[in-house]
Amino acid sequence: DGLRVLVDRLWPRGLSKSAARIDLWARELAPSTELRRWYAHEAEKWPEFKRRYLSELRTQTQALNSLRRDASKRKITLLFASKEPRLNNAFALKQFLEARARARRRPAAKRAAAKRSRSGGRR
Repeated sequence: DGLRVLVDRLWPRGLSKSAARIDLWARELAPSTELRRWYAHEAEKWPEFKRRYLSELRTQTQALNSLRRDASKRKITLLFASKEPRLNNAFALKQFLEARARARRRPAAKRAAAKRSRSGGRR
């Protein structure tokens, strides 16, 4: 499962570090303590939690760039302690990373299309 990255601010209760098989603990990519406490895994707060969390993530450029570099070399598995599989920060982080990757590929595709149109469609 590639590089195993824990993206929680707190270590999961009852899990020893040796049993966890975690390669990287990226606390800086976890929601702030204040945001985590406010959310308290209340589903009705999910849209606002996600908005605030993504805003926090945008300030973590160094950690995001490091994770992006790792992801370009090998598969990454985001690990989290929540029992909720979709309404958690790891799921939001995955969506965030995928959206940024798509946005980065889009300009390259546009440049390639423009080059083809200038050359009359010849390669």
